[in-house]
Amino acid sequence: MKVACVGGGPAGLYLSILLKRQDPSHDITVHERNPEGSTYGWGVTYWRGLLDKLHAHDPESSRAIEEASVTWNEGEARVRDLVTRRDSDPGFGIGRHRLLEILAGRARSLGVRLEFESEITDGNLPEADLVVAGDGVHSALRTGHADHFGAETREGRNRYIWLGTSKVFDSFTFAFVETDHGWIWCYGYPFSPEGSTCVVECAPETWAGLGLGSEADGLAVLEKLFADVLDGHPLIGRSAGSGSAQWLSFRTLTNRTWHRDNLVLLGDAAHTTHYSIGAGTTLALEDAIALADALRRDAELPQALVRYERQRKAELLSIQSAARYSAQWYENLPRYIGLPPEQMFALLGQRHSPLLPYVPPQLYYRLDKAAGQLEALRRIKRWLGPKVARSVHARELASRK
Repeated sequence: MKVACVGGGPAGLYLSILLKRQDPSHDITVHERNPEGSTYGWGVTYWRGLLDKLHAHDPESSRAIEEASVTWNEGEARVRDLVTRRDSDPGFGIGRHRLLEILAGRARSLGVRLEFESEITDGNLPEADLVVAGDGVHSALRTGHADHFGAETREGRNRYIWLGTSKVFDSFTFAFVETDHGWIWCYGYPFSPEGSTCVVECAPETWAGLGLGSEADGLAVLEKLFADVLDGHPLIGRSAGSGSAQWLSFRTLTNRTWHRDNLVLLGDAAHTTHYSIGAGTTLALEDAIALADALRRDAELPQALVRYERQRKAELLSIQSAARYSAQWYENLPRYIGLPPEQMFALLGQRHSPLLPYVPPQLYYRLDKAAGQLEALRRIKRWLGPKVARSVHARELASRK
């Protein structure tokens, strides 16, 4: 089969690796519009479950990714001068640039062609049996057939910016700071022995009140606000080849269908999930695994693409719900920020729950604590949560019609 992967991100590169492992005779080219070595962002996070999946499908790249990653097993929350620290499941961080280096090197070793500074649009599609649109949330290939794919985006309320820092966090760190213009907070996690990612978020009123629109002035304000958590280290506004860091509002993307003839969507071109659950790269790589598996199992391309879409849409339901509620938790931060630190941190960890927005926070905390001790309450919570999520999701869909 001749395959053209448009977009040299983790999903497109990993798909090319998996397809070459399945059949070395596949003719695969990855087209990336940017020069080699340029990327955006700092570090990405993942958990042991993804590493296990990667090892099962390509042990060589999995070992390289694990060796290049840093890990943590604690979470820390800072609210004003109060600090709470708790054990967590082991988390992993790796620089996005390093991850792409590993995947590109592995793809080349298997015979995949990588063409950089190769921009593909709907007007110059390469001749191929399968064209994979892994060209991101603003996918040109998807946009060229917008009516067919039925893309919908929902813009979040809060503003955020993706920064780096030379401060190396030893845990996944949340820091909430109160200002005269409202609360502002950051998520910090290491991605190498030399640096960390630091995502800053706030309500639009806080962003405007603090005058954060200018990158240089804004970084100085943020360094002062988060001086305690940064330990005097600077914030860095741009990574190699990415240009200036930009304040954005997160856009949640969904598509009615993921394929058209021999064109199929992958990763952020197909779906996005709010960054606060740290799953974007994981989901993109899982898309690649599912698509490669569908192509292996079905000899006919149309059936394979239907299988892939059906499987991934089903698997994403619970994750998309968790991301939606996580984003809403931060948009409604005043509801939780005044709780005692132990309770606030516990509900921070429960922010994915579909029940939490409908139960008074302190009552939810007491019920959740009791549920941890009584199996009957745990069963009720597991049964009721998905029902509430489905009901709310159905109402949201109906309201859009």
